Amino acid sequence: MSLDWIYYAISWILLTWHSAWDAIGVPVNAVIGTNFAWILAIVFLVVTVRVILFPVFVKQIKSQRAMQALQPKVKELQEKHKGDRETLQKEMMELYRKEKANPLMGCLPMFLQIPVFLGLFHVLRRLDPAKQSKTLYGWTADQFESASQAKLFTAPIAGKFGSTADELARLGANGTTVKVIAGILVLVMIATTYLTSRQMILKTGWAEDPQQRMIQRLMLYGIPASLLISGAIFPIGVIIYWVTNNLFTLGQQQWVLRKFPPPVTAKKAATPAARNPVQPAKAGGLFGRGKSAPQAPVKATAPKVAGPKPGAKPVNPKKSRPAKRQG
Repeated sequence: MSLDWIYYAISWILLTWHSAWDAIGVPVNAVIGTNFAWILAIVFLVVTVRVILFPVFVKQIKSQRAMQALQPKVKELQEKHKGDRETLQKEMMELYRKEKANPLMGCLPMFLQIPVFLGLFHVLRRLDPAKQSKTLYGWTADQFESASQAKLFTAPIAGKFGSTADELARLGANGTTVKVIAGILVLVMIATTYLTSRQMILKTGWAEDPQQRMIQRLMLYGIPASLLISGAIFPIGVIIYWVTNNLFTLGQQQWVLRKFPPPVTAKKAATPAARNPVQPAKAGGLFGRGKSAPQAPVKATAPKVAGPKPGAKPVNPKKSRPAKRQG
């Protein structure tokens, strides 16, 4: 009962968008096996939530920038307290407190979206024609019936990969179709979840702080792997929400990272310097030839010069003597 306010809020946003698309004239009946008014309602539920959470996303980026700026100091602490994990953690927490940086801020937008996800999961899971209470959370009986019949390529948005035969019969769905559509969406959900984390890590780099690095690994590998199992219990409508949210995140992160590129840390600044000695050696053709060309001939000609000299002394006199006799 304590989460009812979330269910009411999610239902209100979903129904408002559905009514808006219905008023605009988006087909209510299925076109190519899809009820676009309900699909667009789920998509714009994502847009609504992301607009509300945009200030939090900005704070997340600022926190990540602060964490990056602290990487040299974190590295110093790791070198200083090598082998003393307890002291290291204490010193790093003090550093974060002093610099007002929070390593957990990177996960805040995701945590704030968990109630939305759970709310939508609960609301769509209720779309069973056998339910008696169809008017909960502000729904009308007509809206409930319409949503329970809504489909994506003939697969009901309330159906899931693990739906039982009885559930599919009540939804009027084909089991094979539901499994194919749900399976494809789960794979897309896993891939886009992985890409959103990878995009951020590639731009900002791996953290030096073990705690922050562990969070990065969890985001990059742990969450996508868990979706392979949990995706079987998600209604198709929930997976549509998740995939749309991931695509929104990819676009938003790309825009922010281009407009506000990560600061150059000491480690990154040292990288080009480390490459410079290698680059002249590999691309040294243009700049290195002037230096290496004299060295190569010196080493190569030294034996050649030394070789002819001993051979030239006995040869030249013989050639010169006949010249004298002819004279």
